[in-house]
Amino acid sequence: MKNSVEFLVGLFMIAGFTAFGYLALQLGEVSLFSDSKNYTIVAQFDNISGVKKGASVQVAGVVVGQVDKIWLDGTGVANIALKLSKDVELATDSMASVKSQGLIGDKFIALSLGGDEESFKDGDILTDTESAVDIESLISKFAFGDVK
Repeated sequence: MKNSVEFLVGLFMIAGFTAFGYLALQLGEVSLFSDSKNYTIVAQFDNISGVKKGASVQVAGVVVGQVDKIWLDGTGVANIALKLSKDVELATDSMASVKSQGLIGDKFIALSLGGDEESFKDGDILTDTESAVDIESLISKFAFGDVK
């Protein structure tokens, strides 16, 4: 009787630790199980002005992915690796824009879906992009009368 209670308690503890470990991997930034649900494309921008790794990628205000990596290539172009859900089929004539949540909010990438029948595959490059609007330079141009 005593051995069976100890066995059940041990089994319960193992199940609890297993569930805790699984939740920690799913809710954390560990992508052991979720990589099969995502694909990555690279978007090239002239100016990303404040976009950070982990920023959201949105389509029509719905989060469909996140910024996975940011780097500068040899020609001075900013490259952003976008990790997108496989549920989202991104047509090859789609456009990526740097947007801001609110006036001085966090930056994110907004995708405008195209109508092409071909879709981006894992590792493809998206070159149809719209860089961030630099509010500071617009204000300085307006203040010093340089607006055209």
